[in-house]
Amino acid sequence: MFTGLVQARGQLERCAGGVRVRLEHGGALGAIALGDSIAVDGICLTVAECLPGADGGVAGFRADVSEETLRRSALVERAASGSRINLEPALRLADRLGGHLVSGHVDGLGTVQQIRREAGSWRLGVAWRDASFGRYICPKASVAVDGISLTVAGCEADGSAFWVAVIPHTWASTTLTDRREGDAVNLEADLLAKYAERLLADRMRTAAHGGAAPQDVSSGWLAEHGWLS
Repeated sequence: MFTGLVQARGQLERCAGGVRVRLEHGGALGAIALGDSIAVDGICLTVAECLPGADGGVAGFRADVSEETLRRSALVERAASGSRINLEPALRLADRLGGHLVSGHVDGLGTVQQIRREAGSWRLGVAWRDASFGRYICPKASVAVDGISLTVAGCEADGSAFWVAVIPHTWASTTLTDRREGDAVNLEADLLAKYAERLLADRMRTAAHGGAAPQDVSSGWLAEHGWLS
């Protein structure tokens, strides 16, 4: 699991069977070990090999990449162009959850529609390429854009397009400064929204096959079960 708070940036390149990530000069992810999980532009990858640096430390790592990951993300085109990428090590149970729960499993791609400088922030407009994922988007919801935890400031009625307000610190310390209108971005919707949808769908399916009907949550039901006094 991750939080969507970028810890470092790196350079991405394609290699046989996967990708290589070289840490940006001065960037640090702490101790990197074989088997570690690291979010690369929001994609959870496993360290398959540590790349030694000139000073004896770790300069980067190599990771294997599945076909599913290649299909759902912008990893291929960024590796081909040697793009900079956002990096975050896996969350430890003792860490602060400063962003939101991010699994590192990208749902799909979005397209940057707008980048606009505002008084104290940047306005970033994004549209899902698969509009069906818009059902997970609503104002004040969380969304991971290239692995960055951001809050939805506004959206279309169906959620297929939305915009976020990016503060100066986030703008300067991530690769959002590299993005241009028309660029692809990796998107992961709020994990809790997806679980809630699945649980509700299972209950409706059970009711449709003669099982117990879903319980309406009313003020009376809440009082009966001790939630209201």
